[in-house]
Amino acid sequence: MGGVAPRLGMGGEEVWVHGDSLPGNLLVVDGRLSAVIDFGCLNVGDPACDLLPAWNVFAGESRARFRAELEVDEESWSRGRGWALCQAVSALPYYWDTNPGMIGQASHALAQVFAEDSA
Repeated sequence: MGGVAPRLGMGGEEVWVHGDSLPGNLLVVDGRLSAVIDFGCLNVGDPACDLLPAWNVFAGESRARFRAELEVDEESWSRGRGWALCQAVSALPYYWDTNPGMIGQASHALAQVFAEDSA
């Protein structure tokens, strides 16, 4: 990531964010998002935080489409990658011995975050 995320400021107003938009909190029916659950991380903060699905749900072309549909600028995208990196790195030691599903999710997110560096 080249140290990009730590250097970026938020660059805008704080907004309400879900803060934990990981696959287990996104309910899908017939291939469409039908609900978002678990508002335990709800707070006012950086809207890029809610870009977590880009690296936790999507890969390759589907991630590019997600970004295009949301019209995410480069700075926000970089901050979102930083949030995804932070969440995944924090999850590894916390869940290592107790939740293999979260370890798999965090590992997937890390792979996707770093895949953009090689793209």
